[in-house]
Order: sequence, then C-alpha cells, then structure tokens
Amino acid sequence: MSSSHAGTVLEIANLSKSYAGVTALDKVQLTLQKGEVHALMGENGAGKSTFMKILAGLIPPDTGNMTLEGARYAPKNVQEALKAGVSMIHQELLLVPELSVAQNLFLGKEKTRFWKYWIDSDALNREALSLLQPLGLSVNPATPMKHLSIAQMQLVEIAKAISNDARIIIMDEPTSALSDKEVAALFGLIRQLQAKGVSIIYISHKMDEIFRIADTITVLRDGKYIATHPAAALDNAALIRLMVGRDLADLFPPGSPVEGTPLLTVSGLSRKPFFQDISFELRAGEVLGVAGLMGAGRTEIARALYGLDQPDSGTVRLAGKELALRAPKEALREGIGYVSEDRKALGLVTGLSVRQNLTLSSLRRHAPNYYINRSSEYTDVAAMTRRLQIKTTGPEQKVNNLSGGNQQKIAIGKILLANPKVLILDEPTRGIDIGAKSEIYNLIRELAGAGIGILLISSELPEILGMSDRILVIAQGKHTATLSRQEATQETIMHFAIPS
Repeated sequence: MSSSHAGTVLEIANLSKSYAGVTALDKVQLTLQKGEVHALMGENGAGKSTFMKILAGLIPPDTGNMTLEGARYAPKNVQEALKAGVSMIHQELLLVPELSVAQNLFLGKEKTRFWKYWIDSDALNREALSLLQPLGLSVNPATPMKHLSIAQMQLVEIAKAISNDARIIIMDEPTSALSDKEVAALFGLIRQLQAKGVSIIYISHKMDEIFRIADTITVLRDGKYIATHPAAALDNAALIRLMVGRDLADLFPPGSPVEGTPLLTVSGLSRKPFFQDISFELRAGEVLGVAGLMGAGRTEIARALYGLDQPDSGTVRLAGKELALRAPKEALREGIGYVSEDRKALGLVTGLSVRQNLTLSSLRRHAPNYYINRSSEYTDVAAMTRRLQIKTTGPEQKVNNLSGGNQQKIAIGKILLANPKVLILDEPTRGIDIGAKSEIYNLIRELAGAGIGILLISSELPEILGMSDRILVIAQGKHTATLSRQEATQETIMHFAIPS
C-alpha cells in the first residue's frame, strides 16, 4: 500500500504477532485516511482483536511498522496510544461498576479543585451530560454504572472514547447491545466525527451496518491480509466470500412444518413491571422465535422460565407437568436449558478451561460420589468439541483465549450436555462472525430435528425470520402477536413490536 495519499493518517505494514508459537497475525497491512470509516472484517479468529490491541497499545507486535501522520507509532501502553490520539471502544465493556457514569467517563483525567486535592464532581457531571446527550442517553451522570443496562453501558463506553479527543477511534462491535434508535444516534455521531477529520476503524459482524457506515473495507482471514476495497464495490455475497473463502449460499437452513402436542405450555405468566400475562405453546422440534424491541421483556421472560427470577403469577408446564422453578439447577433437572445473551457474565467462567466450562451443568453425572470421574468427563468433552466443531488447542485451554464464536459454542455445549428437552437461546449469535453464525443455525436445526423445543430470542429480524417456525412478538412486556412463517415479514413484526 502506498503512503503517498495526502490524507493518510495511519499506515501499517507487515504487522505480525505470535502467541506460544501460534501465529495470530502474519504480515498484515492497512492504510487509514483522515475522516474515513474503515471497516475491519473477518471471522472470529481472523486476527482482528490482536490487530486492534496492538494499535491501542495493549500488546506489542513481534514485527512490522506503524506510521501515524508521518511519525513512527509504537505505543508501549494504552496511555501512550491515547496521548498519540488513538482510542478504542472494546467489545467487552471496561467499566468500573461501583463508580458513577461521570467517574467512569473521566477515569484518570478527573477535574479537580482546591489545589488538585479535591475532585470537582459538579464539573464532571456537567461535562458528562454534554457527552451523553448527543448519543440520546438520558441518565443522571451520578448514577452508579452497575444500575445501567448493557445498552446504556455500551453508550457510556462510546462517550468515553469520544471524550479523549482522539484522531483515530477503534470501535469493536459498538452496537452489539444497542437498539435501532441508539444505532442511528451513534451513526449520526460518527458522521459528525468524520466531518471533524476523525478516522474510525469499525469492527462489526452486522453486514447491514458495514454497508451503511463504512467507506472502505479491509478483510483478514486466519491472521492474514486478504483484500481492501471501497465499500461501494462489494455486496454481502462478495464480502462473505472474502471473509470465509467460500460461499454461504443458504445461511438459514430450511425447517420442516412442526405438528404435534405442545412440549412447553406457558399460561398467564407475569412479573411486573417487566412482563405480564404471557401465554404461548412450544412444540417438540419447533423453533419459536421471540421478537421485540430492546427492553420489551424478552430476556426477563427467559429468566423466569429458567428459574433465575420468580414470576408473580402464571403457570409453566413441561410435557404436562406443572413446574415451580426456584433456581436454574431445578430447571436443568426438569429439562429446560438457557444460553444467556451475555456469555461472559452468565454463560461462562472464562478463567476456567474448556473442559471445566463444558461440564459445569452436567457435573452431577460425572461426580455421583463427590469425586469427578475424569475419564467420563473427558469423553463427554471430546464428543461435544467434535460435535460443535469447537476450535481449541485442547480441553485444558482457557476459555478467555478463544474467539467469541468458539466461546458461544461452549456456552451452548455446556447446556446440551445436560440433555435439555427445551433450549432457550437468548441472542445466540451476538458478536460472532458469519461463519460461526452459519454453524449455530445448522446446530439449531439439528437440535430441533432431534425433537428439542427451541425458544429463539433475537434482535436481528433476518435471523428471526430465517430460523423460526412461528414468531412470538412482545411489546412493552405484553404478548401482541403470534405469527406463522407465512404471515411474518419485517414490517409485520415491527407493526406488533412498536407500542401503540
């Protein structure tokens, strides 16, 4: 790539990085123009995260050259990167839950008074408001972070990066927890930043977002540079081919009509103020999609069905048996499994190994006499690793060293080892690449084909439409419609999802 462009702000050549002999990046290159939104695309494990960590000063490269506005760029830490004008919004939120919104926004750069011995909280709160309002976030800056929703935390993280007056902002899955309205506000802010000459490196697995916001797209595959093209020169199919090296002709595998008696029957389920009077049936072998806007109550319904929260009223029957679940272990014992939308917080223990995570929900089977039978445990782990095609160096590899797609497979595999009759999947493809999505979609169809009832909660309407046999629509905690595959369109779903 040439550096002759007058608007070049960052140029990277031959960047390489290895971990314990495993190559994560192999001679990667990228040229970023001033005021450009440059999308970095690739499957999980393609090297995007390693690349961004090097740029943000979190890790050093082994070899390669980086030039920032004509000067050598080699940050030794995050502080040096920030000082040079490079800021990053991380996919995994890096916030302090006990501190306030304002304190998080200005951590390490607090406003002080009285000879710098006293933090000026009023000034922090005023400046925090000026950063949050353009993103449409209406929260009191003095509110502790732990009281915010995931979407609100994501917006605070975005505001924090913007507050650094950066020349380059790296956005890693910035919309993974945002509603359409919040995404629109973020994109408006990105356009304002572009107009001021700020450059954005944008990472997302949402194809529609990439083509809405990106000027240029660079693709990595297996740690190698593949290509750079103007976004206008590509379409979905061409971008997928570059990312995975093959066509994904049918992303959503076909289903077959599901008949028969209900497996799970929910009647009048309520937990105010989150949801009320929810009634539906899920048949064996059916994929029942649950659609609705963020905050509609979808996750809260799932939590109540899994025994995480106690409903105020209503009944839940599994194969005719009425359940009164007080804890997830009771739900698992009865045959209900749940994969949370937040795999890091609720689905996995990332500091533990692949083996330990996969068998967490089925330990009773491997330890009937209080001692874990390692032989049976390793047998189950090996079988599930093969079945889900989990890419790992071995059963003892730490889960936090795996890609998002492989982590999600482990979260699902952990529940599958408990042999559920009903599987609740809450945002099962959030933050994972198109190849891993295809594998999970095929797995869902395989599980349904084996007679498992699937409750699929997703914010991605194409996913809901492509995978569901029927669709349950929730608006403001109320069941507003049940649509057949033939009746369902994006417009019809949104009509019932938007409160009247």
